[in-house]
Amino acid sequence: MLDRIGCGYLILNRERKVVEWNAAAQTTLERQGEAAATAGELSVALRRLIANVPANFVPGSLSWVVIRSAGDRPVILNETGAIAPDGTSIVALLDRESRSGPNPHTLQKMFGLTGAETNLALRLAQGDAPLEIARSWRLSRTTIRSQLASLFAKTETKRQAELVALLGRISVLP
Repeated sequence: MLDRIGCGYLILNRERKVVEWNAAAQTTLERQGEAAATAGELSVALRRLIANVPANFVPGSLSWVVIRSAGDRPVILNETGAIAPDGTSIVALLDRESRSGPNPHTLQKMFGLTGAETNLALRLAQGDAPLEIARSWRLSRTTIRSQLASLFAKTETKRQAELVALLGRISVLP
């Protein structure tokens, strides 16, 4: 589930070396321009990322921090305050640019959406505006508004922001 929402984790041993990770953490560090295929490379990539933090990276002391790095792509970093008796700790990474959308088949099954409504929902979940979608699909605003009204009815939402929030929660589902 963490991978689906773009939340990465790194488990560090007592020596602050990466011993376990998920695909989202690997992808987040690779997007920073780092090689991140092995535990050693991930450890180096994390150290470089942490070098951008304005405070020392002391186990258990770092809370959520926004880090600007390669290409000014923001990454949010958190090391949990709890450290296991064996000295391991968890670092959570969240790439704010990572956008996982809802599964189209799940959307259609949950709400009985048509193909057009599903495609509209996916574009809205990506942050596209209805007018922008109408232009790119070469459809009238009236057509998009009609599909949007149908989406509201089928998902029992009233506003676009409410619909997008719902789509974000659904994006963790397979």
